[in-house]
Amino acid sequence: MLKLIYTENGFSLDYLNQSLEAWVTTRVMLALRSGSSLCVEPSQAAFLIPVDLPYLDQLLAAAAAEMGEVLEVTTCDDESVEVVLQGTWLGSDVASEEGVFVCRLSDRAEFLLHKLWQETQLSTSVLE
Repeated sequence: MLKLIYTENGFSLDYLNQSLEAWVTTRVMLALRSGSSLCVEPSQAAFLIPVDLPYLDQLLAAAAAEMGEVLEVTTCDDESVEVVLQGTWLGSDVASEEGVFVCRLSDRAEFLLHKLWQETQLSTSVLE
């Protein structure tokens, strides 16, 4: 399962070995027991990655193999591609810009996306 955490400063991507259903159930139970609001709804998330990263061609092949259009990778410009994921949004309310997006893809697609995300973060930290 992939987990994208959106904050006011950007977002991060994590790979979890837990099932999507178990993770969402735990999160709902936590909100219920703590008395906090939680909105859970089907949604999509999108982010950009550079085109010059390794494994990108493998991600394109994995996206083509995904059933039900859960993962889509499209070219934006000469420098980046957009990754669009279908999954579940969890936030404090419907209009919240901060929250967590979770999705389940094939093991290969999740592995590749996580690796590409790590490469992106490494490239960003080197440039800074």
